[in-house]
Amino acid sequence: MSIVLRAALILLLLCLSQACSEDSAYILKPQWWQDVEVMVEIRPSVPRAGMNEFLVVATQKNRRPAFDLIVSLKTEHGKRWEQSIQDGHSGVYRRAIWVQDPKTDVLLVQLQRGEERGELRFPLTLTMAGSAGQSRR
Repeated sequence: MSIVLRAALILLLLCLSQACSEDSAYILKPQWWQDVEVMVEIRPSVPRAGMNEFLVVATQKNRRPAFDLIVSLKTEHGKRWEQSIQDGHSGVYRRAIWVQDPKTDVLLVQLQRGEERGELRFPLTLTMAGSAGQSRR
């Protein structure tokens, strides 16, 4: 095999491996509402001003997905609640919402099960490394 062909093959494999890799996500510190642990992932990996995707992962104490919730999101600067879309019955709820200032914004997560409703606050602040969340690949 010629050197040029080997180099081209290696370059192609490197490009394919990068194309198949996932973007990293930033995970906020989990919180509890009733018997549900609520974890929030943010994409892109570092929240920025503009649209950011939020994944809310809701897990019951028995480690089963909490798929019977209505989950809505907004930031403190947001004017209205945006209902998330659940991925099947997986307990994973997604929504892209506008972040005005990731250094000062707080994500508000509204959870509803039947007539019961609660609200959790997740600061997006990244100034204290590791205290607000952690990066995951």
